[in-house]
Amino acid sequence: MALLEVQNLVVEFPTRRGVLRALDGVSFAIAPGEILGVVGESGAGKSLTGASIIGLLEPPGRIAAGQILLEGERIDHLPHAQLRRIRGRRIGAIFQDPLTSLNPLYTVGQQLVETIQTHLPVSAAEARQRAVQLLKDTGIPAAEQRIGHYPHQFSGGMRQRVVIALALAAEPQLIVADEPTTALDVSIQAQIIQLLKSICKTRGAAVMLITHDMGVIAETCDRVAVMYAGRIAEIGPVHDVINHPAHPYTAGLMAAIPDMESERDALYQIDGAMPRLDAIPQGCAFNPRCPRGFQARCRTERPGLIAAGATQAACWLHDPASGVTA
Repeated sequence: MALLEVQNLVVEFPTRRGVLRALDGVSFAIAPGEILGVVGESGAGKSLTGASIIGLLEPPGRIAAGQILLEGERIDHLPHAQLRRIRGRRIGAIFQDPLTSLNPLYTVGQQLVETIQTHLPVSAAEARQRAVQLLKDTGIPAAEQRIGHYPHQFSGGMRQRVVIALALAAEPQLIVADEPTTALDVSIQAQIIQLLKSICKTRGAAVMLITHDMGVIAETCDRVAVMYAGRIAEIGPVHDVINHPAHPYTAGLMAAIPDMESERDALYQIDGAMPRLDAIPQGCAFNPRCPRGFQARCRTERPGLIAAGATQAACWLHDPASGVTA
């Protein structure tokens, strides 16, 4: 059974000029112990999907349709107070900038102890002991001393480890990690990636890893969902999506990654730009930029996810009725 199920999620933003649809029918599932990567350009809807799951959609954003289920229990329509109990206890969150997740006026120990006592029935002494262990588990040296330090006394990589410790404080079943390595240098990125993988392995937690970095996806995830203009363009096992992309957009993303083994005068680029929310084209959202758009159907009829070998791609190239071989 899937730990998290997102079914036909639609997120809208009412404006004076009409309603903008930022997520349009997003569906996926994550199993216990699995890391699902969510990748795409800026504005594709990655972070918005994560915020919807955590229950932190910024007003006037709203879930207009679809369902979010945690262990079969619907959570997208819960009152704020009830969702707040789930957030932290059953769903942990790791954000891109640790300074926005940590209160500069309190020591990291105070913040960890408060989080633990909010969600677990333990004494202050037990919570402190648990906080020290969490800092040790996330690779912070001299945890007994560092627990009394303030966020500004930690380096960027160490602050991100504290944020991960906070996310793990109540042993959540699901962790939503939104660009957790973007602000870190490459060596620290590798350590944080290894930490996320070990968390999955040892604790059996499911992780939704949001990033724009295909290298991080390749190193970390079991499966990957490629997003474009608020929709999933392709989803499947990481190895297959990276090595045999089925959607022209995924193929373009992979072609844009520099190849160290071959010489090229210029990097590949996908022509055009992602459409604005108020100008998403009819049919396949990628059709104006697609090098393989082959029929009027691409411009008039929106494709759902279609089986394409080991993956699923929202592309008419893989529809047996099209008569075109992908």
